[in-house]
Amino acid sequence: MPGRTGADIAALVVMGVAGSGKSTIAALTAGRLGWTFRDADDFHPPENVAKMSAGAPLTDEDRKPWLAAIAAWIDERRTRGEKGVVTCSALKRAYRDVLIGAREDVRLVYLQGDRALIGGRMAARRDHFMPTALLDSQFATLEPPEADEAPVIAHVGGTPEAIVDSILAALGLGVVTNP
Repeated sequence: MPGRTGADIAALVVMGVAGSGKSTIAALTAGRLGWTFRDADDFHPPENVAKMSAGAPLTDEDRKPWLAAIAAWIDERRTRGEKGVVTCSALKRAYRDVLIGAREDVRLVYLQGDRALIGGRMAARRDHFMPTALLDSQFATLEPPEADEAPVIAHVGGTPEAIVDSILAALGLGVVTNP
């Protein structure tokens, strides 16, 4: 699937392991573009949140209704002719296939970083349900996107603003700022 750019894009899926900065980067990107933003955490059923809060990783079965809800949100944006940015860990190719699949107007942004950098960020968070102990399971599950998924790969070592600038440039959306 060739990667669409510019006006051809209806939605962005910002993926990566917990602590990679998905919410921050996606919210900044959406704000700069004037697009709707949603965090994947908002789509989790209460059972999933309780399970993760207890330190247990989710199973593929646990993720099915969550992924379906995110995909439905993406399709709703597309049907309405609106543009949106949504976060999702999307650690496995099978998950990304549910979210993006044959939707040529949906692009994948992969926030890439190493265990030490991301673990340090997670340890500093105080108000998130995902414990640092689950980070190893996130990296073990991670199937980095392949070239045929046409991902925009952004390393998370820079400032949020610089990361967003690189994403927008790679997507051909330029550097858009709100007045």
